[in-house]
Amino acid sequence: MSLRHAVLGLIVEVPGCSGYDLLKIFDLSLGHVWAATQSQVYGELAKLTADGLIEVTSEGPRGRKEYAATPAGRDELRRWLTETEPKPVSRDEGILRVFFLGTVTAERAADYLRAQAAAAGRGHEELVALENSLDWHRGGMAGYGHIALEYGKRFMAMRREWAEWAVEQLQERTEG
Repeated sequence: MSLRHAVLGLIVEVPGCSGYDLLKIFDLSLGHVWAATQSQVYGELAKLTADGLIEVTSEGPRGRKEYAATPAGRDELRRWLTETEPKPVSRDEGILRVFFLGTVTAERAADYLRAQAAAAGRGHEELVALENSLDWHRGGMAGYGHIALEYGKRFMAMRREWAEWAVEQLQERTEG
């Protein structure tokens, strides 16, 4: 996913946000599927403005700027949504480490997998808490955001279940 399009999409969905507002929204919503730092978001805001895809709609104290998408920005977001193929996720450091767990003791490998199961469980709990904290019947990102959140919940549940299964596999191999 392109950070450029993530920021542009948030501005289309929630016009009038400042960079700070966008960071908060990003952390609560997209942060679970695509992480971004403050400098990355602000850098992308500058590029989107320079490219004419967003504009500053107001400026406030301490340099606070609020943004809205331009017609060209809305067109670009639609083009990206409908005319480009998403790139599949191809990197997962946690799973890469699993490939090399044979270089540590079975006990340490099982500990690693248990930690992965616990982390996925915590991630699932965080998403459930987020789901319960928001009003999903309001406009904007509510409908599609909820669908994306459900993906995250199911993914975290699957990841936890897989890690627990993997620990069982290790135990069977070491006992048998």
